[in-house]
Amino acid sequence: MDTPLTGISSMATRQVLAALADHAARAGGPRVAWESVGGVDAARRVANVSSSGERFDLVCLAADALDRLLAAGHVQGPRVDLVRSAMAVAVREGAAHPDIATEAALREAVAGARSVGYSTGPSGNHLLALIERWGLKDALSARLVQAPPGVPVAQLVARGDAELGFQQMPELAGQPGITVLGTLPGAAAQITTFSAALGAGTARADAARAALALFNDDTAAAIKRGCGLEPA
Repeated sequence: MDTPLTGISSMATRQVLAALADHAARAGGPRVAWESVGGVDAARRVANVSSSGERFDLVCLAADALDRLLAAGHVQGPRVDLVRSAMAVAVREGAAHPDIATEAALREAVAGARSVGYSTGPSGNHLLALIERWGLKDALSARLVQAPPGVPVAQLVARGDAELGFQQMPELAGQPGITVLGTLPGAAAQITTFSAALGAGTARADAARAALALFNDDTAAAIKRGCGLEPA
C-alpha cells in the first residue's frame, strides 16, 4: 500500500479535510494523512521545513496565510480554494442568549460580556478589528481571553472562562457544553476562504494535485456542505 501524502492544516478545517481524504481514497485517489494544528503554528512549521526536516505534500490554511507562504516560496502554486467558512458566536450551554441579530445588538452583547474568547486565527483578528471599530478596545482589554494555539474557543466557553466565544462555525458547531447563537450579522460578518497548495519540498506533486482535484469534485461539494461549509 502506498505511503499516504502528508498534509498540515489549521484546526478550522480538520473535520472537512478528514472527510475529503476519505472520499479521495474511496474514489481511487491518493491517501492523505492530515495533521491539524493552530493556524499560526502550521504556517510556522511550513516556513521552517528546511531546518526542521519536516515534509508536507499539502498545506491547507486561510487564503491570506497561504498567500504569504506562496510569496515566500514555502509552498507551490497555484492556490486551490476549497471551502468558505462563516464566523460564529457561542455561549455556555444553559446560559442566556444575547441578541446578535444586528450589528448594533452584537456590539451591545460584546460590550456587556464579562469575558470574550477568541482565537489566534482569522476569526480572532476579525473580532479584534470589530472591537476597535466599535470603540470598545480600551473598555474590553481586560476582558479578552485568547485561546492558546490549537485550543478551540469552545473549550473556553464550556468551562466558563469566556462568556461569549467567537470562532469559525466548524470549530464551534457540535462542541460539547456550548450553544452556538449563529453567525455574525450584516457588516460584522466574516467569511474566510480556506485554500490548499503543494508543499515546496514535496516529491509527489502529481499525487498531491490529483488529491486536490478530488477535493473539489461534485461529491466533495456535498461533503463540505455537510460539514457546515460552502464550496469555494
